[in-house]
Amino acid sequence: MRTTSAKEAVTSPSSSADNSEAVGSRILNTVVACLEEAKAEDLVQIDIQGKSALADYMVIASGRSNRHVGAICDQLLRALKEDKSGSVRVEGLSQGDWVLIDAGDVVIHVFRPEVRDFYALEKMWSEPDHRSDTVH
Repeated sequence: MRTTSAKEAVTSPSSSADNSEAVGSRILNTVVACLEEAKAEDLVQIDIQGKSALADYMVIASGRSNRHVGAICDQLLRALKEDKSGSVRVEGLSQGDWVLIDAGDVVIHVFRPEVRDFYALEKMWSEPDHRSDTVH
């Protein structure tokens, strides 16, 4: 017979899923607050749960110039580090046209406006899923 002490946590699959969702929401809140504080423009949040295994949320924002994009991302990286959001990966910071920050459950894209218009990620990811309506 085995007894469980208060220090031993027994987690069920549903509680670990709830915990993962809570972590994703916490990171999302940190990201949105930081982007707003850094004066990022045209902030869009997209829930991609069930659409992609990449992440639960995608956040897209714009900076007015390369320098503004870089400053936004530097501030966001500091906030994520302070929040202890785990391993964060960054691409494109040195150019400042399109910076991709992978914070695990949240993927952040910060663009210059012209680059954002060209790639139109929010249009692609915000489209409804019509697979169930498709006739094969």
